[in-house]
Amino acid sequence: MFMITPTPDVPLKPGSGTKPFPGIKMDILDEQGIPVENGEEGFLVIKTPWPAMLRTIYKDPDKYIEKYWSKYPGVYLTGDSAKRDDDGYYWIIGRTDDVLKVSGYRLGTAEVESALVSHPSVAEAAAIGLPHDIKGNAIHTFVILKQGVEKSDKLVEELRNHVGHEVGPIAKPDSIEFVDVLPKTRSGKIMRRVLKARALGQDPGNISTLEE
Repeated sequence: MFMITPTPDVPLKPGSGTKPFPGIKMDILDEQGIPVENGEEGFLVIKTPWPAMLRTIYKDPDKYIEKYWSKYPGVYLTGDSAKRDDDGYYWIIGRTDDVLKVSGYRLGTAEVESALVSHPSVAEAAAIGLPHDIKGNAIHTFVILKQGVEKSDKLVEELRNHVGHEVGPIAKPDSIEFVDVLPKTRSGKIMRRVLKARALGQDPGNISTLEE
């Protein structure tokens, strides 16, 4: 969210976008629209207009209202998940559409992916949620190993335990699939919807932006 940006008078904190630009009022709300406590994760919203803000979607004004203004009337929903510390610094967790709900817990796909990549055997990783009758979502991951690392069931269990240690037991992937490539856009963004569609045997839709 570009309206949270460092300014010369604000000291930096590693990993934080710092504070909202002067004049911009932001907050973090829960599912019911109630502001969360500092340190808790929630939906990032903007309470005041700003220069050059998006005012509609071309030829689809109803979608603009639905996507950005309907969840919490009167405030702009950024689509980002975030938390704020006691000093008023904001920390962007990831896109809310990249959040998995597992047994009542909200987990960002980025959290699981970062944990996997922090393992010395892993070069890249992607995580998606697949429907699960009990947990809501089962975490399914795709992993590209570093050159020279051999695939094995032992490594799968090691990676699962590594994620459990780094994020928490609830974040342990239900399955880990070793792959050679991941579907990405030309800008390098992993297309998780393509991975999810393939895992569910569905049509991946428009893939014209894929690098390959």
